[in-house]
Amino acid sequence: MSVSVAASSSSSSSSSSLPSSPSKPKFVPAKSWKHFVAGGLGGMCGAIVTSPFDVVKTRLQSSLFSEKPAAVSYGGNGSVVVGAPRPSGGLLYNFVETGHILRNIYREESPRALFKGLGPTLVGVIPARSINFFVYGNGKQIIANTFNEGQENSYVHLAAAAAAGIATGTATNPIWVVKTRLQLARGAAFEGGRFAGGSWNMIKQIMREEGVRGFYKGLSASYLGVTEGTIQWVLYERLKRLSAGAEGQGGFMEWFGMLGSAGTAKCVASLITYPHEVIRTRLRQPSVNGVVKYTGLIQTLKLVIAEEGARSLYGGLSAHLMRVVPNAAVMYSIYEGILRWGA
Repeated sequence: MSVSVAASSSSSSSSSSLPSSPSKPKFVPAKSWKHFVAGGLGGMCGAIVTSPFDVVKTRLQSSLFSEKPAAVSYGGNGSVVVGAPRPSGGLLYNFVETGHILRNIYREESPRALFKGLGPTLVGVIPARSINFFVYGNGKQIIANTFNEGQENSYVHLAAAAAAGIATGTATNPIWVVKTRLQLARGAAFEGGRFAGGSWNMIKQIMREEGVRGFYKGLSASYLGVTEGTIQWVLYERLKRLSAGAEGQGGFMEWFGMLGSAGTAKCVASLITYPHEVIRTRLRQPSVNGVVKYTGLIQTLKLVIAEEGARSLYGGLSAHLMRVVPNAAVMYSIYEGILRWGA
């Protein structure tokens, strides 16, 4: 019996000294599918909760709701949401303006209009968040194990976040083009209102008039926006670690710290990189009377600044922050919860 125990002990010690055993997780992280599922569910819940602010943000970013009031009016009363020149004001006024736009959309278009584009948003958000969280969650493990002896740090998080952003933007750009067109459709003088027909009609129209390239408008701005996701992930990981160390493990305070980390990281990243959102929306606008106003990243940046001033690069910021901060808190809490539940 002692011989067998000794043999077993010897076998165990010899096998533990083999270098090949711990190297397996480098390329196949355990339960990698969890990141895919958790990211998709988190993104879906966050998108549904904050959809009305997404509609407002898109309209405020677009030039179609600040030019030619008579052409874009659909309410007939000159309200700000339908294209009348918006008065200037500070950041606090922008939050008030967001509330007015939400009210006007509700009254003049119906409550359903507050969720305009939600179909394409969900079609885009679920795979986008699944891809992003999957690539990031597994990528940071692979990068750490391959290049940093299994230890995570800010450089590992940065590389994983950049890879996740590029993969996500490339895969889902056509969906966001359709969503943006749908959200801008009502009230714009586009070819006699041909946009009112749902996602499938929009897809057919883009394909017929612009070809496959039309679905990749704004992709350059999306790649520029990879910096936002990178900053967000790196900052979130750092804040989450700090809050966990301050509050200890488990309990309500840990989850509260995680929610705060997610919201703060998204807020900071958005404030730093927001102009790319406006540029991307302008690039995705449809042609008006056959004229394409915004044709490229640099051209759009110069034209917006020349015609409207640098301040317009932050158009819709209030609605954006009101959407993305709670969205990030919901999304990341669900993501972390599923990862821990399935551990």
